[in-house]
Amino acid sequence: MIRSADVRPMLTADIPAVACLLRELAEKYITHEFVPAARASFLSNNDAAAIARFVADGFRYHVAEIDGAIVGFVGVRDDRHLYHLFVAEPYQRRGLARRLWEIAASECRTRGHAGHFTVNSSNGAVAVYERLGFRRTAPVQDNGGVLFNPMASVAV
Repeated sequence: MIRSADVRPMLTADIPAVACLLRELAEKYITHEFVPAARASFLSNNDAAAIARFVADGFRYHVAEIDGAIVGFVGVRDDRHLYHLFVAEPYQRRGLARRLWEIAASECRTRGHAGHFTVNSSNGAVAVYERLGFRRTAPVQDNGGVLFNPMASVAV
């Protein structure tokens, strides 16, 4: 039986583990459909140094932790854009992504955001975001070989 994860604000010391989890999942589920240059760009734009810069720029992150290991995380920009949402494979389909998102969205509302949220979903995660209340706002976009689906929340 899998224990319930503790969700807490991300600490600076968590950034390497968060970046490692992001890379592992991105390589398996996201970047495989990118051209090589876009794959390299995406991974370097989401490595530990980039995440540290995001935090310095005001992005807010929460991590899910079980027995001292980070098994998921969520990152939000400007209290309105879901920037990162990743859950380790053994913990997927157990409600952890929803829990992380609800905590992040609640914090954004507490900080004054009362409108819709946006996310740029990978092709493989569209269904996940739809279950979280997002809908596509445009067809698949190609930004230099990085593919994404613009989405916005239906309900606040």
